[in-house]
Amino acid sequence: MLISLIVAVAFFMENLDATIIVTGLPQMADTFGIDATRMSMGVTAYLMAAAAWVTASGWLADRFGTRNLFCAAVALFTLSSMLCGAAPTFPVFIAARVLQGSAAAMMSPVGRLVVLRTSEKKDLMRALSALIWPGLAAPVLGPPLGGLIIGLASWRWIFYVNLPIGLLGIALMLAFIPNEKRTSPSFDLRGFFLTAIALSCLTYGLDLIGVRRGESLGMGFGLIAVAIVIGWFAFRHMTKTPNALLSVDALRIRSFFVSSVTGGVISRAAISATPFLLPLMFQLGFGLTPLQSGGLLLIYMAANLLTKLVTNQIMKRFGIRAVLVSTSVMAGISIALCAFIVPGAYPLLNAVILALAGAGRSLQLTAITMVNFADIGPSQRQPASVFSSLTQQVGMGAGVAVGALLLTSSQTFRGALSPDIVDFRFAFVLAGVLSTLAVFPFLSLSRTVGDEISGHGKLKSA
Repeated sequence: MLISLIVAVAFFMENLDATIIVTGLPQMADTFGIDATRMSMGVTAYLMAAAAWVTASGWLADRFGTRNLFCAAVALFTLSSMLCGAAPTFPVFIAARVLQGSAAAMMSPVGRLVVLRTSEKKDLMRALSALIWPGLAAPVLGPPLGGLIIGLASWRWIFYVNLPIGLLGIALMLAFIPNEKRTSPSFDLRGFFLTAIALSCLTYGLDLIGVRRGESLGMGFGLIAVAIVIGWFAFRHMTKTPNALLSVDALRIRSFFVSSVTGGVISRAAISATPFLLPLMFQLGFGLTPLQSGGLLLIYMAANLLTKLVTNQIMKRFGIRAVLVSTSVMAGISIALCAFIVPGAYPLLNAVILALAGAGRSLQLTAITMVNFADIGPSQRQPASVFSSLTQQVGMGAGVAVGALLLTSSQTFRGALSPDIVDFRFAFVLAGVLSTLAVFPFLSLSRTVGDEISGHGKLKSA
């Protein structure tokens, strides 16, 4: 658990940085003397660099050792954070964000691999459970925290706060995490370039769709089409090359395939759309201030975190498959109910809806992570960890794109110049429907899937 908590701190720093920057974009634009819309490149450059390098993380971990690479990634992330904060010009800032994204690409899969390699199967649920809270808290905590930091100091301190966290994390890693190396074949340069180009096109395409402008939508869908074609060639290369950079053997395991590719991506997309749509609805639909919007989001975040206290017990009592199926429906209903939130009226009902949405998100993401590695053997954990990080990023990026596309579609259908509350209601209802579709792939799983790590079978026999 100590190793899991150390890795979780690094994950929190990474997840927080990906979301906290959004609140500072206008101030950054003023500092660099550019149009605010160009600052979106700061987010896009980070995501594209992370996507391009993620597939190389497994090979590098085997070559240099998991602890060494994880420490180096955290150190590079911290250094590039300082460079972002001190950047005198916009090009320097973008270069620092590319460096930061490259470091982040090593942190998630390698950090998860550290936990997988230092945990016995019976302890996996507790160990992996600690890695989930950064993904639950950071996306909701980031925007209001960023607003607070900017209000008290300046946007540069959004990046400077990573210094003490990074230094503490590196010290703890060197003290407690073992450095495990494995024999690695020669680097698969062709496979790296194919996957890097495909993932970069996919990430940028999803980002353009999220911009919600007519000309961006066409280019975004075009890039996604290119990503699919190149991704197909990359997949063929992986299946036919003996020492491919990324092994696809883990995809033959049904529980991993469902939780990573089918049900997992659908669930993550629907769930990730919610924290994207909620603050927009509060501020654009109802005219609330960022502070008022953040206050309502705190209910959502609190339910996320409090549910984590009982998630393991729930999975042990009912089994992971039952939790996956039921939370797909629960998350779908609670996401759709967000369409009926009315700030300033029915405060208790608003709080209940936000709490249900937060609890459903927490249960769903935890159960998906548990199923991911339920049937993965020790030899498959490295490629499985990389694949899991890859599909997680795709699902989250797709969530923002889906939320923005639903919003834009409703707005375009009405012929409106700006989104109104009716557009947000349309988006939330359809996002809820999307979440419930994950029920079908989850129903295909064995009823006993994950019982060995959750302890559900032992509870039943007792």
